[in-house]
Amino acid sequence: MYASVPAESLQLGTVSRVGSLREQVSAALRAALIAGQLRPGIVYSAPTIGEMLGVSATPVREAILDLVREGLVEVQRNKGFRVTDLSEEQLDEFAQVRLMLEVPTMGLVASLARDSAVAANLEGLRPGAEGIVRAAAASDLVRFIELDTEFHAHFLSLAGNSEVVRIVRDLRNRSRLYGLEAVARAGILGRNAEEHSEMIDLALSGDRENLEALVARHIGHVRNLWAGVADKS
Repeated sequence: MYASVPAESLQLGTVSRVGSLREQVSAALRAALIAGQLRPGIVYSAPTIGEMLGVSATPVREAILDLVREGLVEVQRNKGFRVTDLSEEQLDEFAQVRLMLEVPTMGLVASLARDSAVAANLEGLRPGAEGIVRAAAASDLVRFIELDTEFHAHFLSLAGNSEVVRIVRDLRNRSRLYGLEAVARAGILGRNAEEHSEMIDLALSGDRENLEALVARHIGHVRNLWAGVADKS
């Protein structure tokens, strides 16, 4: 059995009438997932969500289909939808795949950094890295996820393999939602955020070995944060 949720318990704001309502509703629901407002174990109805966003149920149902394809929510027949609840085993598998893909790929970027174009692109990641730190300090989880995902995607893209970028984006969309709100409350999000600038420095110096070690630790930190067992010292 899953609990339903009253409309007044959520605060999703409204969407603009300009542009695609489906895309705007999808973005609003993703943001609510990231912020921890939409939680596993609760059934949400499309009409209720639509009323809160100031739209009809139709674009909400369309947006839900997008989130279903991404593995973020599941449809509850004749009831609505609920957030997908991942097991510890699934989270472990996500982290393992990220280690297999991101560590060597980001290491390769360090090997390519002697190329002036690659180096310039790495320098271009600094504003994003600084933004991640600011978002962490403000506990702005939606902004943190947006900037963090784009940072890693752009860094990985410098290795020239778009398929790696696509797979990692998908994994991050499905997994980084879990436990982040508690991490922010515990005040340990900043340490994770600060590692991004160090990644840039190591890549620019061509230090592939230490960059790969840092990326491995970074992904390990994320998995520990999901589990709520990170060293808070």
